[in-house]
Amino acid sequence: MPDTSGSTGRTPETHVIDFRAAEQLLAARDPRGAVKLLDDVIAAHPENTAARLLRARAFFAAAQLRPAELEFSIVLEREPDNAFAHFALARTYERLSRPDQAKRHFRLAAALDPNPEYLKAARFDS
Repeated sequence: MPDTSGSTGRTPETHVIDFRAAEQLLAARDPRGAVKLLDDVIAAHPENTAARLLRARAFFAAAQLRPAELEFSIVLEREPDNAFAHFALARTYERLSRPDQAKRHFRLAAALDPNPEYLKAARFDS
């Protein structure tokens, strides 16, 4: 049987464990540790949008804004109706001092999901 787990010799089950551990690391405010675990998961499963979204969140939490922007953008290419990804990308643009792009994605997030936080950020009244 061929090894489809990538060059690391890791199994799909190991990738699930790494994904769950990365969630825990991010919750425990260790975003860099989360990114390290997710790098292997995404290398083996580049199509895994959930892993990419988690890695984007970890990059954002680690103030690695350009990689966060890239990952959130990849998620939105695959899931253009993902309100959270629009909101998080808007926050990333806000931190990158790109207010016009931030406003656009805040408004898209609010249009997709009337979450009070999204609506407030969208500032439809201005």
